[in-house]
Amino acid sequence: MNLAHSPVDIFQVFGESPQVLTDVLQDGVNLAVWRRRLPAQLEDFAQLVISLSQPLADQRVIDVDEQQMPALTGLLREAADLQGYESFVADVSWLVAAYTCLLGARRVGLRLRVLQGPMCPRFHVDHVPVRLLTSYAGPGSEWLKEGAVDRRELHQAVPPVDNIQCLQAGEVAVLKGEKWQGNEGAGLVHRSPSGRQGRLLLSLDWLA
Repeated sequence: MNLAHSPVDIFQVFGESPQVLTDVLQDGVNLAVWRRRLPAQLEDFAQLVISLSQPLADQRVIDVDEQQMPALTGLLREAADLQGYESFVADVSWLVAAYTCLLGARRVGLRLRVLQGPMCPRFHVDHVPVRLLTSYAGPGSEWLKEGAVDRRELHQAVPPVDNIQCLQAGEVAVLKGEKWQGNEGAGLVHRSPSGRQGRLLLSLDWLA
């Protein structure tokens, strides 16, 4: 595990096991990344989904039952006949369970989308408490270390930035937003990756 410190003591944490995601609960941490490598079966499934060249999407609200794994019946049903689908659903279910355990969440918003271009091309902060992002195929989000850009310039069309950091496919990131108590003005600055490469993106939001 290594820590990338910023000039104002806002920093990011990286690790090779899912345990690193718990570090996002620490003061000053606005990003925790599990640097996992997807199993070949999941990589192949995600590429098959992208190859369909369809704008597939699944959005739902999950009420958490602490006694059992999340039921994701019909998740991305258009891809249900593809090899590896069951393993994919099991992986998403595990991530939902881990996310709810991390936060003690009772309700979670799930969004799963196939994207062929940037969804949020400008650098921004999320006005949510904490969000999980992972790209099963294609590049992950781009983000900035604290101090890399003046936050007051985020609404400009193209703020001047250097040293853009990139999440990789398969990595699981938990991002703090502006609505996390005590994190006002310190939400992670990030954006969708540039380019037209297809992506299969999962996001989870803490609703209650």
